[in-house]
Amino acid sequence: MTLDEEIARKLREAAASGELAAAKGYGRPFDEDEGWHATPEALRMPFKILKNAGYAPPEVELFHERARLRAAVELATDAHERQRLQRTLSELEQSLALRLESLRVNASL
Repeated sequence: MTLDEEIARKLREAAASGELAAAKGYGRPFDEDEGWHATPEALRMPFKILKNAGYAPPEVELFHERARLRAAVELATDAHERQRLQRTLSELEQSLALRLESLRVNASL
């Protein structure tokens, strides 16, 4: 039996037992998340599963960290501290850009 056949069998069993009907949102289309169309198609479902499970892709935390660093740069009064924060921000932005590019390239394969 192939994996697809096994999945289909499990879904039929779950439908017959009523387990599927008890699932949140059963029989309704997915609510379209903000950014759904901007997300590469190959990553949409994995990201939705993470979101529904209460998790975010690690890149989301990097965006939050970037926002915190940008605010800290703006508030820094000491020139050395401002320069250190700016360097850290630049490194983070480069890392984030590389990760996003990797996601984009790998999602289109």
